[in-house]
Amino acid sequence: MIGLRDLVVRFTSIGRVEAIVLRPSRRGPAVFAQQALAEPGRGLTGDHRSQRLRTDEVGTQREITLIQHEHLPLIAAWCGLSHVDPRGLRRNLVVSGVNLIAGHALFADLALVWRVGQEVRIEITGACAPCSRMEAELGPGGYNTLRGHGGVTARLIRGGPVRVGDAFEFDHAESRPG
Repeated sequence: MIGLRDLVVRFTSIGRVEAIVLRPSRRGPAVFAQQALAEPGRGLTGDHRSQRLRTDEVGTQREITLIQHEHLPLIAAWCGLSHVDPRGLRRNLVVSGVNLIAGHALFADLALVWRVGQEVRIEITGACAPCSRMEAELGPGGYNTLRGHGGVTARLIRGGPVRVGDAFEFDHAESRPG
């Protein structure tokens, strides 16, 4: 019989990086990029969060943010919009083809490691809660629209280049010290 620990490391498909979004300044407009360099402790070069090195456990849990490409039409429909521009949602990577929420381990002693492109490895650390700015971006109720659909946060395990079109796939599971 297959146990839950076996099931949480089975994925049906390989995803794809559909867009890279950088936020050069904290409150400034976000921009699309065709590629970026991912650096552990910093995030994506060119994003305002990369200006400061983070080495503590809490700081490294949000080095990169990701959002599910397939959720964008749902978010737009729920807000009565024809479409949603991912730059307004301010998540670094827009990923299609895999369930990002399932990419976070169910067990505290297990880390699920994901490969982005050839070199980059990340661990999804949890849900990315929306901020109050979503009301301005999506209209009244925008904050609640993104609850549960605002994407995920991730820690960089290994850095390297990330490009639009890169594969996004499960790499391996590893035990955490307990």
